[in-house]
Amino acid sequence: MIFIKKLFVVLIGALLNAIGLNLFLIPADVYASGFTGVAQLISRSLEDYTPFYVSTGILLLLLNIPVTILGWRKVGKSFTLYSFLSVAATTFFLAIIPLKSVSNDILLNAVFGGVIAAVGIGFTLKWGASTGGLDIVAMVLSHMKDKPVGTYLFTLNSIIIVTAGFLYGWEKALYTLVTLYVSTRVIDTIHTRHEKLTAMIITKKSDELKEAIQSKLVRGITTIPAKGAFTNESKEMMYIVITRYELFDLEQIIKEIDPGAFTNIVETAGIFGFFRKD
Repeated sequence: MIFIKKLFVVLIGALLNAIGLNLFLIPADVYASGFTGVAQLISRSLEDYTPFYVSTGILLLLLNIPVTILGWRKVGKSFTLYSFLSVAATTFFLAIIPLKSVSNDILLNAVFGGVIAAVGIGFTLKWGASTGGLDIVAMVLSHMKDKPVGTYLFTLNSIIIVTAGFLYGWEKALYTLVTLYVSTRVIDTIHTRHEKLTAMIITKKSDELKEAIQSKLVRGITTIPAKGAFTNESKEMMYIVITRYELFDLEQIIKEIDPGAFTNIVETAGIFGFFRKD
């Protein structure tokens, strides 16, 4: 049942992403973030400066093949498989949805394109998958070493914006900034773009939860004795720092082992010391 629901969400997310691109962003020459924006920029540049044309969808798929192979080896099959399915579905929907502008107003295109695509991305992330590209790179880095993927995301988006400005005018680059801001805020609302989260789990089944979490996530856990103020019942608080990509898996583990556990998820601005379970 989880597989069917997850696949459905991934397909709907890919459809919304493709709608935001083909009906709003691409016709207005406004660029999305990450690998999608790179694919848009390469497609437009090939069309304008060479006799060749390759669609954004095909380029997006090609760009994701190397990182998918890397993710399959370094991250895990489930996350990588769903992420690649999301990319493949986006490519398919980009091919069948007509490339036409809904509005001639570039600001409306930038805002609504960013919102619609971000809704798809947000729900895909919420269900433990991603739209590929830098999300897979982020997972690889988080498993290998605690490196700030935000730096890579900022660098890539800066290259997209500056290149778009040089090639097609700075107005397009500024509207791309609007799209990036809007999409980030929408994803924040639906899920989270914060790189690291801290989970504090109050449970009576800490041993079972600890075993289940550590079999799925490569993270250390600290347990602290706790007592209910009203019932005086002895419990334990489990303290764990995870990446945003692992939130879905953690939620599913808690629901399966101890549905009555109280869990508080907070954003983590920074950490010092060991992040992984060695």
